[in-house]
Amino acid sequence: MDFTLGSEQQAVAEVAATVLQTAASAETLAAMDRKSPVWDETLWKRLADEGVLSLPLPESLGGDDLGIAEIGVLLDQVGRQAAQAPVLETLGFGVLPLLALGGDAQRFLSGVPGGAILTAALNEPGAPMPAEPATTAVADGDGYVVSGRKVAVRYAEQAAYILVPTSAGVAVVAPGADGVTLTRTFTASLAPECTVVLDGVRVDAGAMLTGAPVEAVYRIALAALASQAAGLGTGMTNLTAQHVSTREQFGKPIAAFQAVSQQVADAYVTARTLELAATSACWRLAQGLDAAEDTAVAAFWLAEQLPVAMQQCSHMHGGLGADVTYAAHLYYEQTKDLVRLVGGPASRLTILGALSARDLGVEAACSSI
Repeated sequence: MDFTLGSEQQAVAEVAATVLQTAASAETLAAMDRKSPVWDETLWKRLADEGVLSLPLPESLGGDDLGIAEIGVLLDQVGRQAAQAPVLETLGFGVLPLLALGGDAQRFLSGVPGGAILTAALNEPGAPMPAEPATTAVADGDGYVVSGRKVAVRYAEQAAYILVPTSAGVAVVAPGADGVTLTRTFTASLAPECTVVLDGVRVDAGAMLTGAPVEAVYRIALAALASQAAGLGTGMTNLTAQHVSTREQFGKPIAAFQAVSQQVADAYVTARTLELAATSACWRLAQGLDAAEDTAVAAFWLAEQLPVAMQQCSHMHGGLGADVTYAAHLYYEQTKDLVRLVGGPASRLTILGALSARDLGVEAACSSI
């Protein structure tokens, strides 16, 4: 593949970088009520007003009909700024999967240009992105009855719709529907997240999407996750490089010390490798190719290597790295949340092993994607 950004991708990167410059600073976020979910509502409105949220929408809704290759570039920029807004959830977990599933765009996506939030319930207790969801959907008359428990559902309280993988397809559920219970759960970044319990929730036939297998939803979500994580790695590396170039010890910048420069180089390699893996996953999805291995590699690198880079960069900042009014902690905390969302390194290694076994013609058990 050609890793050079196309003209549309470059345009998306430029627009996104400009708008995201207005993201709330770490100091502003720290001043918010930290007993409640913390996110940048002002930036979210700006993204809507500037048409950024319309990029993947069909032309019939005033969108640009862009796909995962371009939205991956947008999410990379979101990560570079450590912007705390539901771009990943709305576009990567909501809009793109819903369109891939053949959902009714007019019905479910018409509010997105104005700032409506979408999200997806990807994980179940002890089962990140399960290939066979335990959440059930039973046909009942002209619709379905959905029951189950989903965990780590980001921005569930704020969402207009939640995509819920079930035994019969992906249900589109309104969080305020009868039978839906939302319980707030803690996140490292303090971004909104809930456990979602569905107890006999009724959805009509048009809200049960079966146009693609549930694996397609997970792979789009993983490519989107990896793209934003790559941006987090790049942003933290750049912040650290700037810090060690100006912080002096023994009469010279600490970047001049070999141990420091090597650790910055390690962080750069981690971020760059994740960026390449994410780009490859997005490209394969955009080309209609099998992206199972690419998304698995990207997710493993995110879960296994990015936290190490974040630890090293935080350490190089000294006490400043733990200051909630300084940006370094935003990159680290958002990384922790994404690692948990993909299931952690052990889970991701199991999936990679299963894919390798498949390629070798060996049977291996793996319950997730």
